[in-house]
This record gives sequence, C-alpha cells and structure tokens, in this order.
Amino acid sequence: MPGITTPLRERTSRKPTGLPNPPMILLCGPEKCGKSYEAALGTTSDLVGMTYWLEIGGSEGTADYYGRIPGVRYEIVEHDGTYQDICDAVRWILRQPRIDGKPNMIVVDNGTNLWDMLSDEQALFARRRAVRKAQENRRRVPSLDDPVVVDADLWNRAKDRWGEFLWLLRRHSGPVVMIARQEIVTAFENDKPTRNTTRKIKAEKNLPAAVDAIVELHSLGEAYLTGVRTLHWEVKPGETVRFDDFSIDTLLRRLGFHEAATTRQVTENRPEAYLDEQQAQQQSQQQRERPQQQRNAPALTGDQAVELIRKALADETDPEMCLQGLREEWGIRTLRQIRTHTQQWGAMSADDLISRSIAYAKERAEWKRQQAAQQQKEQPTGPATPPPGQAVPEEAREHQAHTEPDPPAEDDTPPPPDPQAEEPPPNESPEDTSAAEEPQVVPPAPTPPAATPPAARQNRKAALALKALHAEADVQARLRMMTVGEHLGPISEAGDPPMTVLRDYLQQHRPELIEQLEREGHAELAAYYRSAPTVEPQIQEKFAAYFEGAPAGQK
Repeated sequence: MPGITTPLRERTSRKPTGLPNPPMILLCGPEKCGKSYEAALGTTSDLVGMTYWLEIGGSEGTADYYGRIPGVRYEIVEHDGTYQDICDAVRWILRQPRIDGKPNMIVVDNGTNLWDMLSDEQALFARRRAVRKAQENRRRVPSLDDPVVVDADLWNRAKDRWGEFLWLLRRHSGPVVMIARQEIVTAFENDKPTRNTTRKIKAEKNLPAAVDAIVELHSLGEAYLTGVRTLHWEVKPGETVRFDDFSIDTLLRRLGFHEAATTRQVTENRPEAYLDEQQAQQQSQQQRERPQQQRNAPALTGDQAVELIRKALADETDPEMCLQGLREEWGIRTLRQIRTHTQQWGAMSADDLISRSIAYAKERAEWKRQQAAQQQKEQPTGPATPPPGQAVPEEAREHQAHTEPDPPAEDDTPPPPDPQAEEPPPNESPEDTSAAEEPQVVPPAPTPPAATPPAARQNRKAALALKALHAEADVQARLRMMTVGEHLGPISEAGDPPMTVLRDYLQQHRPELIEQLEREGHAELAAYYRSAPTVEPQIQEKFAAYFEGAPAGQK
C-alpha cells in the first residue's frame, strides 16, 4: 500500500535448500519420430515407481500397443475426453501412493491435443455468441460457412483452463513427461516471411517457459536438448546440444532427480485474491455503515405497527404481498419485540399480528374466488354469504356460522375497510308534497343508470386477474419450451387450479426463468420480469419481441 512501510503481518525467512524440483520434461518433435516410444521406454527407469499414462486425443492411440515393449511399467488412466474429467484424472494420479518409496511418473500424451480441444471449445462458444447477438439484433444468423472471430476474452479463457491443467501437474511429487507435436514453419524477420524455416511447438506459447527441460526429436534416435534448467549438467544457456545417448532415465539422472525435493518448491500467483480483497473492503464498509443506519432508523411503536398492518391489509392489489413487505422491511427480530393490541384479536407481537393478518387475507381471497365461481355457474342459490368482517342481517344470523375472527384493528376503531366493497347508497324517500303542489305537472326526472352491483365488479376484476395469470402461464410455458398443459400439469390434476394456487405456482417459477433470460443476454427483459407485479396484464406484450426474435423451432 502506498505510504505504509510497516509490515502488515509477522514474517520469517529461510535459507535455500539447494535441491532441484521434480522435473517437468517437454518431449517434442514432428509426427512419427518416436516421442511416445521414448516415453514408454522411460517407464523402465529404476528411479520411478509406477508410471501413469494419460492419453489425450484419439489420433494416435499408442498407449496400449507400446505396452508390449519388454520391461515397460505403466498404467493407462481412462477419462471421458472432457476437460473437467481430464483434470480429475490428474487429481486421481496425485493421490496414488508411491511404489517401494519411489515417486511416480506422469506421461501426458499429448499436450497438443489438449490445446487443440481448448481452442475448439472457444471457437464453438464464439459461434454461439454470434448467433445470440444476431437474434437479439434481428439480423441474419451466421451459417456454418460464415467465419466467426474468436474474441480476445475467449482466448484468455482458454489460457486460464490450460494454466489450471499445468497447475495440477506442478502439484505432482515426481517427474512429468509431456509430449507435444512440432511443426516446421516459415521463419519471420521484422514481421516479414523469409526463405528460412524454423520449428514451432504446437501448444500454448508459454509452455516452454513452464517446463524444466525441452528435448526435440528430429527422428528416431536423433535428439537435441534445446533448453534445460539444471546445475548438475554443464550446458551453456541458449545453445542447442545434440543428445546422443538420449533416454528419459539418462535425462533424469543428468537433471539430478535422484536428490530432488519431495515436493515442488513454488509459490503460485493468486490474481483472484484482488477480488477477495475488494469484497472484504466492501463488507467492512457496510458493517461500519450499518450501526449508523440503525441509529438513524426511526423507532416503531405498537400503534404505528397496527396502522401499517391495517393499510397493508386494505391494499386492493395484493394485501398478502404488502404484509410480507412489512416483515422484510422491519425484520422479524424487530417485529417480535413490538407489542400490539387490537380490539378483536387482543395483545400480541407485531410479527404474530402480521401472520394472523396473512391468514385472514388468504381466507378472504378464497371466499372471493368461491363467490366468483358460483356466479359464473349462474346457479340459483340463496342469499350470498357476506365476506368476513361485514355485518350479517338479523333475519339470517341464526343461519350464519361465525367461524372466522374479525381483522385486526386498533382500540375503539372499526375494522379495516374491505377493498372490494362499496358503501350502499343512502336510503331516499320522496319529499312530502303539499295540496297546492298537487295540480302542478312536473316532468318526469330522467332515470339514472343502474349502478353496477359490487359483486359484478368483483367478478369482473377476478376475471381480468385470471386472464392475466393465464397469459403469464402461456409466457412461462413458451420459455420452458413446453405446452401450457405440460407447464400447469402439477397443479391441474384435479381440474383447473384455483386462482391463488395458480398465482403462487407462477411466482415459484419466476426466478429460474429470470436466470434463463440473463444467461441468454436479455438483461432488460429479465429486469422487467423481476420487478413485474404479481398480476401483470401486459406480460404478453412485453415478451412479444422476444418470441418474435426466437428461432422458428423455439416458438
């Protein structure tokens, strides 16, 4: 940190051990020059215990065939050809015990195929990205014949995956032999081609710097040492030395493997630590700001809590969601410490009062659904049962069962208003007329339009809400690539689901579909869906552009 000279933690220093690391050897050359054959002969060395052969790519397939060479000792580690399973195979090798106290050896045949696979992965990802962008911009989707550019961020991703594989190999306590192909290419000078040729290792370009020795095989029995990191061998840096008596066993001895350290002495870089540091600073800042916010937060009294619950319960859109919002805003711990008192339900904590109010709201919504269903069937029935909280006529009280308590209310205050109910018009009686006014001819007053009864308005609102929920069910089914019947199958076994059951079912599926939209790159549409109300009549219009831009097979 700038301006700080004091160490942030206690440290110690140590003297160098002077021991070499278990070597990583790169064995490269053109095709059919004996690379895998020399690696198989190297398993006969008495410096190693067991050798585990990791064959990547099916272009050669010589691991089984070279097992007939006399004296070779190795076992083939199988995998399914994916990057993650190849890395897991290396992890399995690292856990294998030593044989007769000797370290095991790993043969990777070969690194070129692994780098080709990582490059192909990013090429496929780049084509998928180009198709998605074309669909979003409503342009022509690139065909297989159209070239697609692999962006720099994708190449960095391939390098990261290659680096993870090398990181696992560096955790090995024995020698590692990696085989790679070598190509003869035109030499360039000042970014211009020349008549000369040079040899190029077909792998990630930083591989030569990551290994301890590089041996080039020009043909069977013709080997050259082009790079080495050792103090046991008199080799001038930068020179290419012919290796006449080359073998893996000879190379291990000249590298001083007989006195190598038991584990590789290396400290890996940790670029992700910067992100962890930033996250820790943000959390520390939030912890410092939280006490100040708590001190500035207004205190909530019992009367205020009752008033907030009454307003949420009287909400015309979704009283249950408003009550849950109060609980999230103030917190369960705070609400449990606030004591409230209502005329109907007595004394209890604010959290218990919210729970009681939520149950009341659900029962009231179910009653409205039943009333709407009865009126839709148009069956002649007796007088409708009034909703909870409304007065019952005297002549019908003896037939009415009082099963539900009144909603919460403050002392000496009436219960909360029913958001669906309207006050009836006041009783009107004709004015008394005098005898002198009787002969007068008064034109008849225009007949006022018949007022829509509250029950009809409730049915109309319920029908609109149900229509909006079915529209959302259609949108969710199309996002999940299935029919509406398949989507609503779990809640439709006994027939059409109730409105409350359909609403809760659709709310449960919203998060996963929002994540799907974000993965597909539709961040704006995902943000709209996340903030959409429980009942959204315009949902099909909002998703119309999305479905029009989808491929024909996905509509």
